[in-house]
Amino acid sequence: MDIIVVFLIICGLVFFTGGAVGILRFPDFYTRLHPAGKMDTLGSFLMVLAVSLFNLREFSWAAVLTSLKILLIVLFIFILNPTATHAIVDAGFRAGMRPWTKKDKGK
Repeated sequence: MDIIVVFLIICGLVFFTGGAVGILRFPDFYTRLHPAGKMDTLGSFLMVLAVSLFNLREFSWAAVLTSLKILLIVLFIFILNPTATHAIVDAGFRAGMRPWTKKDKGK
């Protein structure tokens, strides 16, 4: 069980790191929100799932109910993170932020 928990935590950290690199490397506001929305959602899913499994080490009704509450947090993250990302993109669009376009090299 501990090996699975450590594996999930490492995978979650890899996704968080990939999201951070994407935020730093992408050229504009809209493309930076893509890794923020996608990678952070998956990274948080894996990390919270690891916490939920780690909580089940002592198997009791209290531990099962706590793990179910932790998994409900995952459900809220899956619903709210893409919704918040969409709201931020909409606010940027309404504020007049233009998407990045590749410049012509010959001109």
